[in-house]
Amino acid sequence: MNRFSDSIAEKFRTLHRTLISVEFFPPKTEEGARQILDTAKSVRQTKPDYVSITYGAGGSTRDLSMKYGEILKDDYGFDVLPHLTCVGHSKSEIAEILDRLNAAGFKNIMALRGDPPKGDRNFVPHPDGFAHASELITFIKSRYPDFSVGCAGYPERHPEAASFQEDISWLKHKVDCGADFIVTQMFFDNSIFYSFRDKCAGAGIDKPIIAGVLPALSSKQLSNFSTMCNTFLPDELVCGMAAAKDSEESLKVGADWAQRQVVDLIKNRAAGIHMYILNRAHCVLQLVEAAREASAEL
Repeated sequence: MNRFSDSIAEKFRTLHRTLISVEFFPPKTEEGARQILDTAKSVRQTKPDYVSITYGAGGSTRDLSMKYGEILKDDYGFDVLPHLTCVGHSKSEIAEILDRLNAAGFKNIMALRGDPPKGDRNFVPHPDGFAHASELITFIKSRYPDFSVGCAGYPERHPEAASFQEDISWLKHKVDCGADFIVTQMFFDNSIFYSFRDKCAGAGIDKPIIAGVLPALSSKQLSNFSTMCNTFLPDELVCGMAAAKDSEESLKVGADWAQRQVVDLIKNRAAGIHMYILNRAHCVLQLVEAAREASAEL
């Protein structure tokens, strides 16, 4: 259906509205494969501006990421943003991946340093690879200057950064190296995103900043994300999830909170909203419908 992806950077230049996107991750089991394809069918109804496909720690899902990226693009008609990390790859291997992506018709890449393989605490670059996402961005742009390249932003500071100011400086460096847009880590308090956006503007960052929103599934999941990502959890959300009597009610609490975030983000002119749906379709229709209704009111 869609042999070649459209440029996300071009969408930002021409559409003049909040872009809506959804993230998938490549499955590792037959059941996971069924789930991602069933979810893709549901998401297709919402006509998102693009979808992304993640890249496992240490490049562990490299071939699966390519396979399902092509399925999402060719069989479902999505414009796809494949993730690419530095972890475990030499420059020549990354060049091969870029060539393969280009040959398959992809024109967008999310450039990330990446997390260490499971069990490792510290990031160790490949001896002939890259230590930072900024280096990967420079390499991508040197080989394929027309690729639309995204990078990550951290509204609540990257856990490895010594200070928020240092983190913003690194983000500015990634933009200076050629990043066309920024996708943020998830957050649950929109005021944190607005403060981050203001700080970026103050640092001279003038690229679109896409807000990452996660519809929470359970109290346990919220606690895990808070620990891993240093994410602030509003009391109202924590109490609502804790009071949920079963998983179905927890899903509703998480979806309703995410809907409130989405509507508020659109009213406050977020450049884009990226939904971390964890290959689940339970609330995508609800969130996208709310987003479009909020856009129509502006």
